[in-house]
Amino acid sequence: MTSPYLSIRNLGVTFTGGTRPVRAVNDVSLDIAPGEAVALIGESGSGKSVTMRAVMRLNPEGRSRIEGRIMVGGRDVMAMDRRTLSAYRGADAAMIFQEPLLALDPVYTLGDQIIETIRRHEPITRDAARARALELFERVRIPSARSRLDNYPHEMSGGMRQRAMIALALSCRPKLLLADEPTTALDATVQMQVLLLLRELQRDLGLSILFVTHDIGAAIEVADRIAVMYAGQIVEEASARDLIRSPRHPYTLGLLKSRAHDAMVKGARLDAIPGAPPDLANLPDGCPFAPRCFLADEGCRSGGVAMQVVGPAHQARCRRLELTAAAAQDAP
Repeated sequence: MTSPYLSIRNLGVTFTGGTRPVRAVNDVSLDIAPGEAVALIGESGSGKSVTMRAVMRLNPEGRSRIEGRIMVGGRDVMAMDRRTLSAYRGADAAMIFQEPLLALDPVYTLGDQIIETIRRHEPITRDAARARALELFERVRIPSARSRLDNYPHEMSGGMRQRAMIALALSCRPKLLLADEPTTALDATVQMQVLLLLRELQRDLGLSILFVTHDIGAAIEVADRIAVMYAGQIVEEASARDLIRSPRHPYTLGLLKSRAHDAMVKGARLDAIPGAPPDLANLPDGCPFAPRCFLADEGCRSGGVAMQVVGPAHQARCRRLELTAAAAQDAP
């Protein structure tokens, strides 16, 4: 069996800067094989972006406590000193941020930002770095690529800025690409273009991708495998095909039912999940989804729930798997 390129084991992230500690990520374990795309989905505040930022060691060190192990390409990220960590970011793993207008430096041209990144990691001339930047702009299909290198971020549309952000992330040829909701601020047509571009780059460059989104439709387009997060935990993990066809956690089923689908009558209301996510500084006893779950019983509310194997490469954190399977069969 191929060793995972990214291996997360028992990751916990607790923010300690406020009046009460906030357990944003709780005992998360996840593997991504070389060349595999995995999506983390869930509502805002479920711990998706915090998990991703932990892989890059971007959570504030003075106000957060991180437990567990993160291995990338066989290297222990948690043991890296500042110099090693600086070399790791960009060359081994790179990140596409949610809002490129905020992530990109407004006072430097896009070309200069890519050139500087390449030369920070490699002994290469400025002309050679610019040639690679041009090649990257062409690869991500930015029109008039040569002249666009001299544009500032504000001179590009949202879709073109996102493509430039992808080019910057790929500039040092990383093997792991972390994408934090890269299509949130884009319209539907541009979203699909960016998603297809990510899938194409993954296939052509052999990238491992961790893709964070609250849009399950986007996850289906990009991912080979999907992990569903709720209240800082992974509550279900399966191939994209199995998760859509046979969800086994009530939260996953709720996410799927809350989407618009072909069987809906015009004007019908979406079947939304009731209630709101829990306070991560004051989690309830038992399953954190129990207060919102239509299948919960007293056993769900009184004790922790471990992951259970549902099938090959499919697991769910639920005591009532059979009832969830029956409810999924009845869903449109």
